[in-house]
Amino acid sequence: MTLGYFELALIGATVIGAGTGFVGALAVLRRRTFFAQALTHATYPGAVVAAAIGVSVPLGAAVAAVAIVGVMALVARARRQGSQVAAGIVLTGGFAVGALLQAAIPGSPVRAESLLVGSILTVTPADIALAASVFAVALVAVAAFGKEIVFSTFDRAGFRAAGYREWPIELLVLGLTAATVVSALPAVGAILAIALIAAPASAARLVLPSYRGILLASPVIGAAAGILGVLASRAFAIAAGPAIALAATAFFLVALLARQARRLPWRRDVPVETAEEARVA
Repeated sequence: MTLGYFELALIGATVIGAGTGFVGALAVLRRRTFFAQALTHATYPGAVVAAAIGVSVPLGAAVAAVAIVGVMALVARARRQGSQVAAGIVLTGGFAVGALLQAAIPGSPVRAESLLVGSILTVTPADIALAASVFAVALVAVAAFGKEIVFSTFDRAGFRAAGYREWPIELLVLGLTAATVVSALPAVGAILAIALIAAPASAARLVLPSYRGILLASPVIGAAAGILGVLASRAFAIAAGPAIALAATAFFLVALLARQARRLPWRRDVPVETAEEARVA
């Protein structure tokens, strides 16, 4: 049985939302959200070139992502610089290069809007397979190196003192983040991908006290945001990519309100945070 475009969109939104939510939990807890944002913008030139020469847009974005991670590593290692400076430079520079390429390449087969905000209603089975594969790799990686990731995330000094090298774990998380960004491009584009990476994990972090809880809840929230966004786009005749991003943002706002409600005067006798939640926050 051949699935229609709407059924494919729902499946794609579910898979991509779950994958970005899961990897987003790692990025948020390790304070790499700005890196993810820079990556979403800086892969734009690779996507533009790939579309212009007729190859897979995710493939072009993946090549750009590899180059970007290398550039950011070099800038971050420069004296008196850091990862935040590197991310800021790459974000603006990459996006500017993409815009110039889009304008300079005559007869480009895709519009800039489709690369920036995506088109979940035109995702293909190959796009869904790519997102599912990245999600599966992320699950396997966390299952294999979960203890090291937790140790490195919450006690970096102790992690180094115990004789571990931090860069392999950092590279693993950055690589998973880059792959997730690339797999989300066909659905939500270069700009809106950050919403699915940051918002579900941030929402889970506001209301759940443990690392494991955040890791389990984030993909559920991401998948729900994807489904609700697609359904809203059909019901209200609006663009699906922005609708998905707004759904993810809505989950964050609800979680924020729920957390604030716990701090109201009549709830002061109830502990607001456990020790574990304080560590995560």
